[in-house]
Amino acid sequence: MKYSSDAVEKAIHELSKLPGIGRKSAQRHVFYLLKQSDDEIRQLADALLELKSKVIHCSICFNITEVDPCRICTSEKRDRSIICVVEEANDVLALEKTSEFHGLYHVLGGALSPLDGIGPDDLRVKELLARLENIEEIIIATNPNTEGEATAIYLSKLIKPLGVKISRIARGIPVGADLEYADEITLARAIEGRREY
Repeated sequence: MKYSSDAVEKAIHELSKLPGIGRKSAQRHVFYLLKQSDDEIRQLADALLELKSKVIHCSICFNITEVDPCRICTSEKRDRSIICVVEEANDVLALEKTSEFHGLYHVLGGALSPLDGIGPDDLRVKELLARLENIEEIIIATNPNTEGEATAIYLSKLIKPLGVKISRIARGIPVGADLEYADEITLARAIEGRREY
């Protein structure tokens, strides 16, 4: 349905470009925003503009930051002998929330996807290879999907001959899940990745 207001239609169209937001969700957001004060809308617009003007990629790990190099790369408390390789910057945030990993990161900027035309040259693989001096272990933390697995295999074959230990994050049954609802691949990986209790 087209609205009598071009501004409403344009806002819905722009918001529906965001991942996970379809036209109906965009429409709800637009009508919510219409109820907000001018100050609240201005704060949102300013936050978005500031996001684009201040946030950059770290020149070492390619995580998002406002200072270069980022705070993780410059922290004296991090273990500099281990790098966790992730697909995107939001993966760093997810891992940092666990407070379990204390090494460095490397953000590839995606995963191998020949169908989408994304090959090794489209990722930050060369930059990762340039960081391997004095590195004892690379943890590959790509997503457990076809593209993530292809990326993990590619990186493993590339780095293993260089004498660096390669590991992959564990995969299996999520906490709180029922076995009867898990698919066969997830169950098989959980069995393969079992450890002594």
